[in-house]
Amino acid sequence: MKEKLKIKKFVIGPIQTNCYLIYGEKSLKGALIDPGAYSEEIDKYIKELKLDMQFILNTHGHADHISGNSFYNLPIYIHEADEACLSDSDKNLSYFSGENIKPMKAEKLLKDADVVSLGDISLEIIYTPGHTLGGISVLAGDVLFSGDTLFFEGIGRTDLPGGSYESLAKSIRERIFTLQDSVKVYPGHGPETTIAHEKKKNPFVK
Repeated sequence: MKEKLKIKKFVIGPIQTNCYLIYGEKSLKGALIDPGAYSEEIDKYIKELKLDMQFILNTHGHADHISGNSFYNLPIYIHEADEACLSDSDKNLSYFSGENIKPMKAEKLLKDADVVSLGDISLEIIYTPGHTLGGISVLAGDVLFSGDTLFFEGIGRTDLPGGSYESLAKSIRERIFTLQDSVKVYPGHGPETTIAHEKKKNPFVK
C-alpha cells in the first residue's frame, strides 16, 4: 500500500457488531465495513475528520451487518451470492428481531480476487463462504477484515440458512490460514486477533 490505512472500530447494534471505518491517512478517502446499525458516533467521527466517504463494503448479508447501510447514502458492495440479502428479510434474517430493513440495491457485486480501491489503498476480496453463501474476508496489506468467518478463538455460526461448517472450515484453512502469520484479523464480533494465534489456539479449525 502506498498510503497508510487507518482503522476505527465502532461496536454497534443489539448484538455488538464491529463496524469498521477505514480511511487513507493522507487522502482521507473512507469506507465503512459492515454498518450494522446507524450510529451518531460514526457520523460525528466522519465529519470531524472531514472524510471523503466512498462506499460501504458488506462482508455478508445478515441484518446485523447491513442494517445501517441505508442511512449513509453510499454505494454498497457485497458478494454476488449474498445480493438477495439486501432485499429479502428471510435471507438477511431480519425477521428474527422483527426489524424492518429498507430494501437496498448493490452498486457493485463482488467476486473472489476482486480488488477494490480506496484511493491508493487496495482491498483484496477473499471469498470465504460457510457462514453465508456469499461471505467474504477483505485483505488490506497486513490487515484482514474477516466478517463472521473467523473470530478470536472462534468461528461464525453455521446453523443458519446458507451456513456450512465444512465450507467455513475449508475457507479458513485454505484462504485465511495460508496468509502470513503476522496478519492482524479484525472480526465481525469480538476482539482482534492474528493469523498466528488462530492457527495455534482456535479449537474449531484444525
